[in-house]
Amino acid sequence: MSGHIDAHQHFWAYDPGAYPWIEAGSGIDRDFTPDLIANDLTACGIAGSIAVQARQSEGETRWLLDLAANHAAIVGVVGWIDLTAPDLSERLAVLADEPSLIGFRHHVQDEPDPDFLERPDFRRGVRQVLEAGYAYDLLIHAPQLEGVPAFLDAVGPGRIVIDHGAKPGIAAGEWEPWASRIAHVAQAYPVFCKLSGLVTQARGRDWSELQMLRYMEHLLNCFGPGRLIYGSDWPVCELAASYREVHALALKLLAPLGAGDRDAIMGGNARRAYFQLAGDGDLAACRETAMGTGA
Repeated sequence: MSGHIDAHQHFWAYDPGAYPWIEAGSGIDRDFTPDLIANDLTACGIAGSIAVQARQSEGETRWLLDLAANHAAIVGVVGWIDLTAPDLSERLAVLADEPSLIGFRHHVQDEPDPDFLERPDFRRGVRQVLEAGYAYDLLIHAPQLEGVPAFLDAVGPGRIVIDHGAKPGIAAGEWEPWASRIAHVAQAYPVFCKLSGLVTQARGRDWSELQMLRYMEHLLNCFGPGRLIYGSDWPVCELAASYREVHALALKLLAPLGAGDRDAIMGGNARRAYFQLAGDGDLAACRETAMGTGA
């Protein structure tokens, strides 16, 4: 079955100690499992999703892999591993037979060291996972974009996806230097970028379609229809918008594009970034070409 992919969803068994970034009373301080989003995915024509880590824990990565093994709609997992660990090679070897594991992510945005992207051990770890055939999701705030070119030069070739458009300061109306820096990265490096997580950069539900589209259009202009990837950031998006609102906003942005370009952003680019598959191929092929058989 071919179809669109949501390349950025989260699932968790909520524990306030394990997820300290989730505020009590926020509405997302509870369990979120695949069955809770199934109806929205069907209604929006989303045939599969990629589960992305929300906790810096190898235990959570294992839990997500178990979810994927039991839910066919989860076509891949972007997990967490200690990229600075001296025994990273051994840790990766333990996970090598996991068919759903397609990439890794670290919460660089939360690191107290503003120069974390310059750490030699972190760069070495990212280089290792790229060389092992995994994708890497780069989670940063807009100010950290300044260090991205040097980071990309250091880690070398591989499939890198910038999450959430590098989180521009939409609530404060910030534009520069984010706009120039993301444009430079897009022009100078063959990285992908997720059209995700932008509504939560506004003030709760106090955002407008016009406000969001300004930032989204800039990302489309920078990365083009060949390297922009749709993702909902569900359920975190629920802090600012429902799943269907986020999906509708993406479709509004893409409406002027041709069908081929829309399908690329809504699924084809995720296949290339995470599974090295061209076009709108069979979703089952995503699993078949995951780590160990070609990803």
